[in-house]
Amino acid sequence: MIERARQVVSDADRIVVLTGAGISTDSGIPDFRGPNGLWTKNPAAEKASDLRHYLNDPDVRRFAWQNRLHSPTWNAKPNAGHLAIVELERQGKLDRVVTQNIDELHQLAGNSPSKVLEVHGTMRWSRCWNCGDRQPMQAILERVRKGDDDPKCERCADVGVVGIIKSDTISFGQALVPEVIDAALSAAECCDVLIAAGSTLSVRPAANVVPRARANGATIIIVNGEPTAMDHFADELLLGQLSDILPALVVPGPEWSSG
Repeated sequence: MIERARQVVSDADRIVVLTGAGISTDSGIPDFRGPNGLWTKNPAAEKASDLRHYLNDPDVRRFAWQNRLHSPTWNAKPNAGHLAIVELERQGKLDRVVTQNIDELHQLAGNSPSKVLEVHGTMRWSRCWNCGDRQPMQAILERVRKGDDDPKCERCADVGVVGIIKSDTISFGQALVPEVIDAALSAAECCDVLIAAGSTLSVRPAANVVPRARANGATIIIVNGEPTAMDHFADELLLGQLSDILPALVVPGPEWSSG
């Protein structure tokens, strides 16, 4: 099956890759709902991801800031799965990466930011809920390290307003960015191969890129550690370690190394 999928990738001209939490677990970032997932082990973390609780409960915000401060994401490095996707871009085959992840490991691996559609935003930036001011997350975390356990927007404070800061991610109860979803679905309509990697394909509308690509004639390759909600759409279904399988799908160019 890997050889068949490898040939499909080799013959492709326009590939869209959809990634979920499973691609980053090999980088030391836990998923959310798996057996060792962040929310499985710590239900309070899931509550902190609910916009209503976050905006209205200072204790939830304090917990969230401590969670951000100690997130394994800050020490995570891109793995061989991320590098395989970079190689697709280097070969001119990659149209877009549609990611449900908030870790920016695709960009750190070397994918062009213009190629990456972050459906759920990024945790590496903060945003004020009141005025929209956007700051590097590490700048806000430095304030937390110095004892500000629920930092507020300094720009709002200058005009006498309390501005709640959150990570620039999409929380439960928060609307997705329509332009990002539209771009993802448009890319799916135009690709000849769609690779879904590390996603349970149960969270919509991001998962809708799979049936949208299939309806427009694309070959669907699903790579995951366990069965997904959309395995029935797969032309090639590959179960196993993503950091092993994704590099095996990509015919390496002379300058590529997955290590």
